[in-house]
Amino acid sequence: MSLKGLVSEWEKQAQGILTKDTYNVHLTIEDAARIDALAEMYPKRTKEQLIRELLSAALNMVEESFPYVQGNRVIATDEMGDPLYEDIGPEPRFMQLLEKHLQKYQVSS
Repeated sequence: MSLKGLVSEWEKQAQGILTKDTYNVHLTIEDAARIDALAEMYPKRTKEQLIRELLSAALNMVEESFPYVQGNRVIATDEMGDPLYEDIGPEPRFMQLLEKHLQKYQVSS
């Protein structure tokens, strides 16, 4: 979900599958004040929900920002017959690790 869509989503009761794991973090004073302000603006959302949804949106942005790095190996051709080269940038490694960790959570749920 994009950050733009996040505010409209806060107006609803969005839910997803949650892990049993928790992460304790210390926020800067400024970030804590921002969370408090958002919680007051959107009282249907708990602070924890706001933090989780903001983190999710930020992680999506990180994933989308991974640069494509063209490798030498042709993996397909497009509709015009032009070669498509493998991506040797950080995204394939991230996707591999993401799948590994998703499987871990799916087994434990």
